[in-house]
Amino acid sequence: MDTNENNKPRGLQLPRNQIALAVFLVIGGYFLWTEHQAHLLGALPLILILAVCIGMHFFMHGGHGHGPHGGSSDS
Repeated sequence: MDTNENNKPRGLQLPRNQIALAVFLVIGGYFLWTEHQAHLLGALPLILILAVCIGMHFFMHGGHGHGPHGGSSDS
């Protein structure tokens, strides 16, 4: 293995624009969370109910003839 100092791994190096974008997104996310926390937490029960309903719709519709692989054969 080459022991030259120029071939050492340098670790994590990001361009300045990516660092600036990450800092901007973290600061923006913090202010969005602090300003809209009451709205988000107030809507959380409704969001959970909606997610459960959508999940039930997609995963529990298998047994009553919808789709090409089940139900009655009227052809």
